[in-house]
Amino acid sequence: MERKRLALLIGIAVIAVVVVGIIAYMTTTPKPVSLIFVSTQLAPPAEQAFARSLLSRFGNETGIKVDFVPMGYAELAARVEAEVKAGKVSTNLIGGLTSDIDPLASKGWVEDLTKFGALPGRTFYPALEQASKMHGIKAMVPWMTATYVIVVNNKAFDYLPPGLSKEDVVKGTEKWTYDALLEWAKNIYQKTGKQAVGLPAGGGGLLHRFLHGYIYPSYTGKQAELFDSPQAVKLWEYLKELWKYTNPASTTWDAMANPLLSEEVWIAWDHVARIKDAIVTAPDKFTVCPAPRGPAGRGYIIVLAGLAITKGSPDQDAAWKVIEFLTRPEIQAKVAENVGFFPTVKEATPAISGPIKKIADGVSAQFAAGDSIAVMIPPLGGKGGAFNAVYRSAFERIVLKGEDIKTVLSEGAEALRKIFQEAGVPPS
Repeated sequence: MERKRLALLIGIAVIAVVVVGIIAYMTTTPKPVSLIFVSTQLAPPAEQAFARSLLSRFGNETGIKVDFVPMGYAELAARVEAEVKAGKVSTNLIGGLTSDIDPLASKGWVEDLTKFGALPGRTFYPALEQASKMHGIKAMVPWMTATYVIVVNNKAFDYLPPGLSKEDVVKGTEKWTYDALLEWAKNIYQKTGKQAVGLPAGGGGLLHRFLHGYIYPSYTGKQAELFDSPQAVKLWEYLKELWKYTNPASTTWDAMANPLLSEEVWIAWDHVARIKDAIVTAPDKFTVCPAPRGPAGRGYIIVLAGLAITKGSPDQDAAWKVIEFLTRPEIQAKVAENVGFFPTVKEATPAISGPIKKIADGVSAQFAAGDSIAVMIPPLGGKGGAFNAVYRSAFERIVLKGEDIKTVLSEGAEALRKIFQEAGVPPS
């Protein structure tokens, strides 16, 4: 009997030790963290695969699993709204354009990221850092960017006008102006007979982006608010003059890579994605340069994607670690090389290799310019097409048909006021 009692006591003691051990393990061993990362960016299949490979590397490094979920903006906004209002937030990270994140920030659905402090070892371009601040908070961390640049066939540098050097153009000094571009184009024409400038003015081209996002802010400081101002009149007088030295086939071109490769043009403006093939095909033939400056400064568009943390989401320190990983210079360089989005941190550009580095150097010079007037495409929703049409119509009527500048601008300004009013967005 005593032996049975002793065995029973020993059994109970063993079970107690095991239970205590299990409890101790459960209370001291951290639970595995799993995050949901919803993004409007990197949605095409090849880009999704690349994003998941990066996040898998992050998971191996940290033990944090990240589920990458691409979706459209409307779906993303509805999901975040429902979760925040219900107080049951499962979406940890949000990736999107500034126009995606701004409405979320306006409604208080994303965290103020200043509470996490600075990210060491990286310097965000000031224009991008400023764009990440919305509605009184730091709503996002700059993640990836795209923009529009000037591409120059190196032959053109042999015809620079007096007072303008190749270094001025490449570095975007104060001497690289729209007036200097006109003199350069005129010089090439007088010495070669070539109309060397190219613009994507075809039906599928992005000429309207050049007009509202580049030359308008460079001359007026605004995209739309001063559409019919005296400064704008001078802008259009300038464009009429520049058109004399612009290849007339520009009205048929939707993208500038092929005209550059065929040497139909020597100086072209376009989106980085639409000139990429020219640089990759013949990297030694071209130089990528920042846009010129005008009387008001150096206007250019930033297409910026950022990373935000959903208000009230769990595991926010883990989400911040994902942001830290994705903004490391070496990771930013891999993004540029693999999917063509460009770095938001200065330290990344030297790490980029191959032909893409030429584009990255031009983008970096544009972002680093001290006279920057960086603008975003206005968040007009369904009115965006009508907005674009105002600028394209003005170009056609003034530059191609020779109509009266003030009359066209007066009509366009009225149309723009109505567009912004109906969209509920103040003119920019």
